[in-house]
Amino acid sequence: MAMFGGIDLGSAPPPDPAAEAGFASARGRMVRDQILARGVTNDRVLKAMATVPRHEFMPASQRQLAYEDGPLPIGHGQTISQPYIVAFMTAVLDPRPHDRVLEIGTGSGYQAAVLSDLVQEVYTVEIVAPLAHQAQADLARLGYLNVNVRVGDGSLGWPEAAPFDAVIVTCAPEQVPPALVDQLKVGGRMIIPVGPEHGAQELVLLRKTPRGLERQEVLPVRFVPMVGTTRRSPRSAGE
Repeated sequence: MAMFGGIDLGSAPPPDPAAEAGFASARGRMVRDQILARGVTNDRVLKAMATVPRHEFMPASQRQLAYEDGPLPIGHGQTISQPYIVAFMTAVLDPRPHDRVLEIGTGSGYQAAVLSDLVQEVYTVEIVAPLAHQAQADLARLGYLNVNVRVGDGSLGWPEAAPFDAVIVTCAPEQVPPALVDQLKVGGRMIIPVGPEHGAQELVLLRKTPRGLERQEVLPVRFVPMVGTTRRSPRSAGE
């Protein structure tokens, strides 16, 4: 019986070749019709999106919808993000093979798996413990062994593993958390949705330069709010 990080991974049933072929075909259509057609052209990102099995990060009841054009529920008041948003944010972040990346809001683990194929190491933080544990188990089961998962307050980052080449945030704080800026290397990039839960939010690209932060507003978005340990809620960090 497989174990990882103290988690019993159990014995997964053998894959059904016909079902896996169907998922692979749907994944190819997803990349072509939802991502490439909307202007994401980064070859490495497209390859990762065409490779990572999104259905494996979803509850069994949702798997047949895994490659549809929209977010889907994963429990605990959370969703797995629309594939296009995952691809778009990843492409804007411009991950590089030797990067160490911090992700805030592990959710299902899907975004971390996409990053895993693109960078050297991923550190991901999730405040909802059951989601973090499930994501850790799924990432290990599927062989994404360069992903480190922690249960914690995402606004605090992962200080002992800092500095990071890039930071990606999949939940919206009202302001950019200072700790995440502090943990970003000079020359690093951060992609983060910013704004109130019930107001306008903007996806923002930050670049840390020797002169300070450069800020570029990229896209109007709608994300669940970032929730810290002082304001616990089922709707907290997650994609």
